[in-house]
Amino acid sequence: MGTGKNLPYYSHDSDVCGIDFSPRMLAKAKGRAADSGAHIQLMEMDVQALDFADNSFDSVLTSCVFCSVPDPVQGLKEIRRVLKPGGQLFMLEHMRSERPLIGKLMDWLNFMPVHLYGANINRRTLDNIREAGFTDVESTNAWSDIVKRIRVVND
Repeated sequence: MGTGKNLPYYSHDSDVCGIDFSPRMLAKAKGRAADSGAHIQLMEMDVQALDFADNSFDSVLTSCVFCSVPDPVQGLKEIRRVLKPGGQLFMLEHMRSERPLIGKLMDWLNFMPVHLYGANINRRTLDNIREAGFTDVESTNAWSDIVKRIRVVND
C-alpha cells in the first residue's frame, strides 16, 4: 500500500485490502483512504508471510514493490497462494534492463539505492514471477525495458 498514492484511482464501489510492513506508511495511507470513497481496509503485514487463507483474492495489485522485498520469490509465492484460480496479479514494477551495458551499469550502481532507501534497481522480476510458479505472464514496457506493466493469471 505504501502511502496510498494510488487510492484516488479506485472506484467508489471498490473493496480494497491494502497491506504494508511499515506502520508509518500505513498511517499516511489512512488519510488518503478516508478521502477515497472506496471501502479500504489497511493492515500491517509482510508480503513474504501473508495472513490470509488460500484462494482469498480475485486480484492483487503491486506498484514498485518487488524492488524492496528481501525475498521477492517468497513474496510472489505468497501472492500466488492467496490468489484464487484464474485470479490476476497486476504489477507496475521497475527492474534490471536486459540491454547489456545498461544492465551491467544497474548491477554496478545497485549498492547506492539499496543503501539509501532499500530498493534494488537490478531485480529480475519477470524471472522471479516464473520462479514463484506463475506460468501465464504478459508484460509490456512502460519506460524502456526497465519499467514494465505486468499481468499474471493464476492457474
